[in-house]
Amino acid sequence: MVRGQEIVVVDMGEKIPAISGSPSHCEHAAFTESRAVENFEELKYVRQGLKQRHIQMIALAGTIGTGLFLGLGQALAKAGPLGTFLGYSITGSVACAVVMAVGEMGALLPLSGGYVRYSEYFFDRSASFAQGWNMVYSYLVAIPAELVAAAVLVEFWSSLNPAVWITVFGSIMLISTLVFVRVYGELEFAFALLKIALIIGINILALVITCGGGPSGESIGFRYWREPGPFVQFLGIPGATGRFAGFWTTFTNALYAYASIESISLAAAETRHPRRAIPMAAKRIFARVLLFYVLTIFMVGLVVPSNDPDLLHSNGNASQSPFVIAARRAGIKVVPSIINAVVLTSAWSAGNSGLLGGSRVLYGLALHENAPQIFRRVNRFGIPYVAVGLFGLFMGLGYMTLSRSASVVFGWLLDLVAIATLVNWIIITTTFLRLFYAMKKQNIDRHDRLPWASPFQPYLSWYALAMQLLILLTGGYTTFIKGHWDAEVFVAAYLNVPLVLVLYFGHKFVMKTKIIPLAEVQIADLLAIYEAHPEPPAVRKKGLARLNFLWG
Repeated sequence: MVRGQEIVVVDMGEKIPAISGSPSHCEHAAFTESRAVENFEELKYVRQGLKQRHIQMIALAGTIGTGLFLGLGQALAKAGPLGTFLGYSITGSVACAVVMAVGEMGALLPLSGGYVRYSEYFFDRSASFAQGWNMVYSYLVAIPAELVAAAVLVEFWSSLNPAVWITVFGSIMLISTLVFVRVYGELEFAFALLKIALIIGINILALVITCGGGPSGESIGFRYWREPGPFVQFLGIPGATGRFAGFWTTFTNALYAYASIESISLAAAETRHPRRAIPMAAKRIFARVLLFYVLTIFMVGLVVPSNDPDLLHSNGNASQSPFVIAARRAGIKVVPSIINAVVLTSAWSAGNSGLLGGSRVLYGLALHENAPQIFRRVNRFGIPYVAVGLFGLFMGLGYMTLSRSASVVFGWLLDLVAIATLVNWIIITTTFLRLFYAMKKQNIDRHDRLPWASPFQPYLSWYALAMQLLILLTGGYTTFIKGHWDAEVFVAAYLNVPLVLVLYFGHKFVMKTKIIPLAEVQIADLLAIYEAHPEPPAVRKKGLARLNFLWG
């Protein structure tokens, strides 16, 4: 949105005169009979500053952060190389299913707030309310967690108080989010390239060390899979039970590593040609999980033994990274500082992505009166600045590191974010299944009518939903083992369940909402909008541009 009567381009390919001021002070277009048409009016108020390369790179590496680079070491110490590999691979398959569902719904309904808005159309307005506030809570916690990680990472070089770095990084994050969304896109584009380069580099490093190419010249092979072994006897529990318990604990670490992987549609209204960009990002999810997560985790298990004392000593900086440990064991000295520098940018980048995602969720909630209307305000750059400001205030949670160990705070916040992510995935998957069966009920062919239909459905979503519920119910299982009760672990594992239920049923009681019958889901209206406003065809790449496999 811009002031005056300038023209803004919306995703349907048509031009609409912008309206002065923020939506809360503007006269909206007349209500139409279809609420689906009405809601596309919001596209007037934001700028479409994210280009194809921005959304592709954000989807590819935007959410890769400390969950992978640092949290992986904790998982390895608890589960061993094979247990960690299996845990992250299974969680990755569930994440793929969620992203495929988001891609299909996002192409049909490209609105601010992304997946939080889908449940309002295909499931129940109360589900949208509960999901939205659950995600707001998740982002309020996740952003300080990444700031804490960034501040502690700087301690690798500096002895300054962490509060200084929390303030510096938080301020830069706020400034980059409050200006043009394209600035955010360019920053994330650059950081994504750095993260991809780091992942490629450390995997090559691990391969070289494994094959005996390090300074010591010693070939490792699968030595650490034989001794101390592929699994860890978690909590000292003997036999197969202890090994299985260790493997099962990896899901929390893996969930945090994959958190926000589904956020490709949160800024859909600010993305150019979202009906093409969002499915393209979704289709690459399998390769992304395989190359950036599964392969990396496999290589970690080759070069670091699960009983390495540095893995067990959680200090929060790069010396805890399994790749740094591998380099030190091989006698390579320069690598730790390089890894710490890129992991630092990753932590800041992941927090920055969370700030964008959280503010757009809150903005989307406010547009439908599921949040105070003040959060609908946008600034002259088309940014929902009041929503951004709220998340800025909660960055202060990061100052808890001044009175407690940073690694303890980080671990506590990690658990809260992981379970909130899991609850969000459950609602997304359930919403998609309702869309799938609503189209079946209304005799609408997904492959013929939708902008994009994800493959392997509904089987992929049913598998994902079953795994999500199983992990949610057993997430705090260690607290039920005799002698291992931990109130903090129990609260982190199960807090979200009553929270979301209270939000859902409380909203339903106050607003008298009902679950939308499958026959009444407004698919026909949404398809009519899509078919009446086709996006311009993609420009075919020529010459060397065709070799660009990252965002081309």
